Amino acid sequence: MENYSENISPTSTPVAESIGRPHPERRFSPLVLGSLGVVFGDIGTSPLYAFREAINAVGDTTPATVLGILSLIIWSLLLIVTLKYVVVLLRADNHGEGGTLSIMALAQRALGKKTTPLLILGIMGAALFYGDAAITPAISVISAVEGLSVIHPQFVHFTMPIAVCILLALFFVQSKGTSHVSFYFGPIMSLWFITLAITGFANLLQYPKIFLAFNPVYGAQLLISNWDIALVILGAVFLSVTGAEALYADLGHFGRHPIQFSWIVLVFPALTINYLGQGALVLSNEEAAQAPFFHLVPQEFLIPYIVLATLATVIASQAVITGAHSLTHTAIQLGLMPRLEIRHTSEHHQGQIFLPRANLWLLLGVLFLVIMFPSSSRLASAYGMSVACAMATVTMMSFVVVWKLWHIRPAIAGTLIFPILLLEFLFISANIHKIPDGAWMPIASGTVLAVLMLIWVKGSSYLAYQQKNTEITIAKLPEILEETSPARVPGTAVFLTANTETAPSSLLQNLKHNKVLHEQNVILSVVTTDTPRVPDAERASLESLFDSFIIIHLRYGFMETPNVLRGLALCRKAGWKFDIMKTTFYLSRRSLRASPEEGLPLWQDKLYITMARNADAATDFFRLPIDHVMEVGTQIKI
Repeated sequence: MENYSENISPTSTPVAESIGRPHPERRFSPLVLGSLGVVFGDIGTSPLYAFREAINAVGDTTPATVLGILSLIIWSLLLIVTLKYVVVLLRADNHGEGGTLSIMALAQRALGKKTTPLLILGIMGAALFYGDAAITPAISVISAVEGLSVIHPQFVHFTMPIAVCILLALFFVQSKGTSHVSFYFGPIMSLWFITLAITGFANLLQYPKIFLAFNPVYGAQLLISNWDIALVILGAVFLSVTGAEALYADLGHFGRHPIQFSWIVLVFPALTINYLGQGALVLSNEEAAQAPFFHLVPQEFLIPYIVLATLATVIASQAVITGAHSLTHTAIQLGLMPRLEIRHTSEHHQGQIFLPRANLWLLLGVLFLVIMFPSSSRLASAYGMSVACAMATVTMMSFVVVWKLWHIRPAIAGTLIFPILLLEFLFISANIHKIPDGAWMPIASGTVLAVLMLIWVKGSSYLAYQQKNTEITIAKLPEILEETSPARVPGTAVFLTANTETAPSSLLQNLKHNKVLHEQNVILSVVTTDTPRVPDAERASLESLFDSFIIIHLRYGFMETPNVLRGLALCRKAGWKFDIMKTTFYLSRRSLRASPEEGLPLWQDKLYITMARNADAATDFFRLPIDHVMEVGTQIKI
């Protein structure tokens, strides 16, 4: 059985606490520093393994190979990250927010309606993100700890146990909140990028011709001369741009200009110099190809270098984990997932949230990957496919935004978007060969999650349709009240419902069994908008019905957490008297039964019912006072 607020599937939702509310009054410098600690952690740790895997893919360290690989990496960073994200997508914000689900909502608003293709693209992008969220902590932490084997080969046996301990500790502290330690993320990552630049620059003079890598011809020649493994090479090169999606996903936390400034002034130069330094080192010392990143520094500096790398990978992992929690929260608000418990871990920063079940599922996924692929090279085989597919879904949705919202003709919009999409499909093709080696795992998990989300959306829509067509309209309620003549009792009754056009079943059941009616009755609907936040002035709207009945709509943005009590308190400004001590909230507790004759296919019915039974109670989700809630049971076939 699932607790419903009639049901108030969070598909319909707007007065709440904001998640990740931007602070326009904050100064530019702190935002730049903060973005370094959150936005660029994933892509900033790619030098640990990206160049090495590309060299291993070709199998030689000739100048033509090294220059070709570096050329492909540099131009991938320029086209995918700089052009797509920094120049285009950071301008496609949904009231300051970015990310897969944000651009889906923005594209739907641009079209003026919700369409199935956009919904499927949004669900696919969100589901594939979870594959990335599981692999990033695993590959980042392991790649850093592998630096110990450069000190002594015997340390390779301790790589996985140390990585598992670090990851367990990282996921354990999520419930405590990260507001205290996140203060240090920016300075540590600033030191990290500066170190990347210094260590790379220190090795450039060993092969001054390395700057020829800026010529794209070398990359093209490498692919042509190795046409039989060209896709394998591109699959390895793509590792250098994984994490780029964070630039758009974290737009709401830091704003467009700080992210652009950080990328152009520090991150891109540091990454480029480090990759060039690795290439110059390999050309002067072929033996360094097995671990070029860790051979950039002298032996006496290796231990602090490994410690800094480990800290950077932990920060990168934290950023991805936080992103997974935020994405799950947004998916719940948009009605793509069942309600889950959401805890706020900070009294001062409303964006600090923790979802226990999401954290546990992600931890299990990460540990599974570490055990199944105990080295960064093996993890690299599983990495990239889900990221490339997720990037492509965002690019396709961005076409709608450029066309409809920016009012650019389809031909011109296509000229801008199509080359980027073509390049991403090329990277998808380049990662297909990784499927037998492990890329099947994030694709399979993403597919399962996407199917579950679609079933949840379909099931919720069917229930809403069934309710609309089988229940009594609100217009017939006065007639029913006249026939039943219920006794009046003091106080206020609040009946939660998703559809204010029909009488809430909790109200009808209360009349049927208790035969009473309160002095004041409220039919309450909580609605999620396609904007990230709703101003307090627009939170609540009141509509008088008849006699002692009113309808209240509370509106929440998809980045906000509903708080019904606070929302109702805002209604006092409109003259409505609200006393919590004299108020009872009525919820409909639905018992769902699978029916092969109606609704969804039977296997989908069973999956939907399973998810519904494991959803968080409406009382907790909407933050209702448990001692003022009464649940009325109903049985429904789907």
